[in-house]
Amino acid sequence: MSRILLLFLVIGAATGFSSCLEDQCLATREYKVYTPVYAKMDEYRQAIAPEAPRTLENTGALYVYNNYIFINEQKEGIHIVDNTDPENPTPIAFLKIPGNFNMGIRNNLLYADNFVDLVVMDISDPLDVKFAGRTENVFDSYQFYQDLGYLVYYEESEETVELSCSDLNFGNDFFWMNDGRLVFDAAFSNNAEALSPNVSFDQGGNSIGQAGSLARFSIIDKYLYSISEYDLRIFDLEDPVAAELASTVNIGWGIETIFPYQDNLFIGADHGMYIYDNSDPLNPTQLSLFTHARACDPVYVQGNTAYVTLRDGTECEGFDNQLDVVDITDLSNPKLLASHQMSNPHGLSIRDENLYLCDGRFGFKVYDVSDWRLISSRQLAHVPGFSAFDVITVNGKDLAIVIGEDGLYQFDISDPADPVRLSVLSTGSR
Repeated sequence: MSRILLLFLVIGAATGFSSCLEDQCLATREYKVYTPVYAKMDEYRQAIAPEAPRTLENTGALYVYNNYIFINEQKEGIHIVDNTDPENPTPIAFLKIPGNFNMGIRNNLLYADNFVDLVVMDISDPLDVKFAGRTENVFDSYQFYQDLGYLVYYEESEETVELSCSDLNFGNDFFWMNDGRLVFDAAFSNNAEALSPNVSFDQGGNSIGQAGSLARFSIIDKYLYSISEYDLRIFDLEDPVAAELASTVNIGWGIETIFPYQDNLFIGADHGMYIYDNSDPLNPTQLSLFTHARACDPVYVQGNTAYVTLRDGTECEGFDNQLDVVDITDLSNPKLLASHQMSNPHGLSIRDENLYLCDGRFGFKVYDVSDWRLISSRQLAHVPGFSAFDVITVNGKDLAIVIGEDGLYQFDISDPADPVRLSVLSTGSR
């Protein structure tokens, strides 16, 4: 949200306009209004208990662990879905975690952000999840006001106002503040676009789940890595229910995603891909930065190749829609191999020599990436008719799990050229 607000302020400072003609007395104008929402510690800093399943509404991060799917409900909590039978996924519980966007799982413990805190849940029995611990004040992305609490986000609404042409102060500005609310002309707005079978074991013998390519949490061995818009925070999980913030690495503004691969971290930003040597887990060292045009950019790495999607949109502040293929044989000197035009690429996954791509409102696509020069001309499959923003190809199964605005979709990908839809959990219904 902070980057969107900054964009409004910068444009608003330089832009003005008049919508009324001299012979016109009244004009109807539509405005978008962002009302600040505050949270007090005593309202959210409580033990978390599972609730009955909820309808999917505003889906976010996707995570797979054992035979369960965990789906973030943005700002609200986490849905737990029993996926023993992918043709019949069954929601079994909802974890109400205010201010939640991110998650990671290690050894049956789920780690999630709860506004400025990190909370831990024991999911040994997903039907009876138990609160296990809390580390306070480790995320500082929120402004604090003594009387109101933390400013956690802005609630968006629309208002239609009938204006007098002479009311220049109200009607002719790009934006203004009104009783703590940010109001701006809807004519200048685009909606921001809202990322063993299912468990692997790391070198330390820890069971770790699978995250999508839009993940902002990652667990490696006994460390949890979390990114904000400008830094990387490393939590020591030596005491797994009392995570300790052990290190903070400043990276720069516009940080979006994190992808661990071997002993390295690939961090996507709105201006490029950072590569960090993570051989010392508490002190990652930057090796290089592969820069690109300003755009949102999830990253997926396989072997000596990194695949980076760039997309446009208000939130991304960019105009490119493409797939960049990057040679990372020399991690200190990544080189662009090719850029392939796409429609609106979001999250991605690689299985063997196939790229599984979420192409926003254009649906789900599969490409042959065996030759990096020919990817855009080797589309194997296209499943249109729904919006897709992240995907996980599940370890050990011919299964792709796709999340988007319309809900949770699952596909049998035993034939990459012919994905077969197995099931759908739609938003707004059960």
